[in-house]
Parts: sequence; C-alpha cells; structure tokens
Amino acid sequence: MAFQCQRDCYMKEFVTSVVSCSPAELKHEVNGKKETLKGFNVKLQDTILFPEGGGQPDDHGLIGDVPVLRVTRQGPEAVHFVSSPLEVGQEVQVKVDWERRFDHMQQHSGQHLITALADTMFGYKTTSWDLGRQRSTIELDTPCVKPAQLQALEEAINERIRAHVPVTVQLLSIDDPAVEKVRSRGLPEDHAGPIRIIDIEGVDANMCCGTHVSNLSHLQVIKLLGTEKGKKNKTNLIFLAGNRVLKYAEKSYSTERSLVSLLKTGPDEHVEAVDKLQKSVKLLQKTNLSLLRDMAVLIAQNFKNNPQRGNFFSLHKKEGDNEFMNIIANEINTEETLVFLTVGEEKGPGLFLLAGPSGPVTETGPQVLEMLQGKGAGKNGRFQGKANSLARRGEVEAFLQRHCKHHTSEE
Repeated sequence: MAFQCQRDCYMKEFVTSVVSCSPAELKHEVNGKKETLKGFNVKLQDTILFPEGGGQPDDHGLIGDVPVLRVTRQGPEAVHFVSSPLEVGQEVQVKVDWERRFDHMQQHSGQHLITALADTMFGYKTTSWDLGRQRSTIELDTPCVKPAQLQALEEAINERIRAHVPVTVQLLSIDDPAVEKVRSRGLPEDHAGPIRIIDIEGVDANMCCGTHVSNLSHLQVIKLLGTEKGKKNKTNLIFLAGNRVLKYAEKSYSTERSLVSLLKTGPDEHVEAVDKLQKSVKLLQKTNLSLLRDMAVLIAQNFKNNPQRGNFFSLHKKEGDNEFMNIIANEINTEETLVFLTVGEEKGPGLFLLAGPSGPVTETGPQVLEMLQGKGAGKNGRFQGKANSLARRGEVEAFLQRHCKHHTSEE
C-alpha cells in the first residue's frame, strides 16, 4: 500500500477519517533526558504524514487541531501518536509541517543524486546514510575521496540540478523483472504492496519509500561540505541541500560579521588573527603559571620567616590551581603546621587542600569536605579535592583554628 504522502509528496492538507484510536505510550528525549509520554495511537483511512523509513525521519503535523508527535509504519499502515483521543469514524483534516517535509524531500532526493553520481563517476557505492537535523551524511565504500573528486562530483551534481531533470515515481509488482535492474539495499521484512521506484531521468532508478521532489531543480543547490574518516575503510561525505545551504550561508555570514567586529580585521585575515591570539594566550598562560609558582614560594617563605607564626596557615586566592596549593604546602613544614588553602570564586566552586600532621588532617578532613559540599580524598597528611561551594570557607577556617588550639592545649 502506498500512502497519499507517497502518491503526492507536495500535498499539504488532506481530508480522511479515523479508523482506530487506542491508548499508547511514546518514549522520547527532551533536552537529553528520556521521557515517556502517555497518549494515543491513531490509524487513518489514509495519510499525508510520512512514517519514518528509508533513512528519512517522520513528518510532523496536525490531525484537526491535535499535534502529531510521531508517525511510524506497521506493515501497510501508518500509526500516528497524538496526546488527545480522536473519535473512530470521525472525518478529520490532516496538515503536514511543510517546512520540515520539504526539507526532508530536498535532503533525501539530494542523497539519491549524490549516491548515483558518486557510483557512476568513481565507483563509490553508498552503504548507508543519515538525514541529520542540520547536515546529512552519506557513507561511501571507499577509504578516501580526493579533493579533486569532491569538486568534480559537486559540479556534476549541480549541473543536473540546473538541467531541470524530472524525478518520477513508478510502482512495480514484486515479481516484475524490472525490479532486478534498480538500485536497492533490500526490502523490510514487513513490506506489503507494490515496489516503489524513484526514477531520476537518465541518472538513477532506486527502490525507496521516502518523499521526494518532482524535479531536480527543486533541490535549488547542493553543497558538499567535505569528508570525514568513517568506519572500516569507509568515508563519510557531508552535504547540505536546498534551503539548508541558504541557512548555512546566512549563519556563516552572521558569524563572519561578528568576527570582523571582534578581531578588527577583514574575513581574509581571520585565521591569521585567531592564530596570533592563540599564541599570545599560550604565552600569557605560561607566564602566568610561572608567576603563580614564584608567588607560591614567596607566600610560604613569608609565613616561615614570621617569628610570630602559629601552627595554622590559611589562604584563599581566586587564581590558582592544585600545583599552586601544593607548592605552598611543600614549602611550609606541614609536620608542625596545619595548612588550609583554597582557589576559585569566593562563594562559588573551587579547589581546596588541607595539609598538616596526619592526625589532625584525618580527623578534620571529612568535616571540611562536608562544609565545602565537595568531593575529595586524603592520605599521608594531605586531604584535597573539589569544592562545589566556598561560601562557608570562613566557617571552615574557624573550625580548623579551634581544632589547632585544642590540639596544642592537649600537648
């Protein structure tokens, strides 16, 4: 059975009737979290909403005023998941999200064209493809595609688009000899009805269930962005078709204008300007680390040279790292002195180090960790880790000072 969306891929609205409606659940991701929605599976007499298949995602749209959240295929039928129930036998108007549908048509027909010409020109077979949200990928059965081949392929593709080549749909019975002559990666196990062939005149004939443009000119343009190394000696070819190319150009221009403002140079000098900035930042970071190390040694020496120093030393510094804190602790004799160091935002997250005689460190470490809402561990007179909040740092310092006085009075 062919759905109305397959018979007329350009139909945006369609009147049909509800055949069945049953309670169902839909598992999907929202902001990276998996959720289960309760709703209803609806089957219609026919549909213009494409169920996912052939590497193409499903359509979105409306049945009446009820949003369709997912469309899947079960044998010869399309199942629409909706949040509200629909009355069986009710006549309904179905509307497709045309922007999403036409985008899928452009990417899918574009894939057929690229696949056919990559095979014809270089013998590179397509083993799989992925229609992504922003860009699509074709997996080619070759270890690499040379830059000159990529350019020649892109030129040939867009030449066919400019030639207004027709794209037609043929329906053949499964035992028709013509089926053997078309390109195919096989039929799904639950396939029912005639075989659907997408014919790009003089270019390609391919078995496919997806929605496609009726003429290559509707693709507008295809841009091959480049290639990436695939799995097992394969190459992933990344491409954009149609409106995605326009959106990509618009976004690229917006980024370019922002960089002109930030870097105070023209677009042709952006790479050089960023390269200089990176080198400057690396040099500054190196200098900063060297100064922090020197500062750590001076801080420790200043404490050691103070004749009125006690048996407790505490310091917080916004800038710094574990190495900075460990240098201070190493310079101070922690066999006699309890050292409490923190780096980071004063009331935000940061790092901490507690060093000193193993007894007091072991006794106080877990409570310090709790007060700083942190994670860490200790051994051999050192207890250090990450603090989720340094807001109670003053309380920790007072707690450690009391412990030091108590420990001293016991001695």
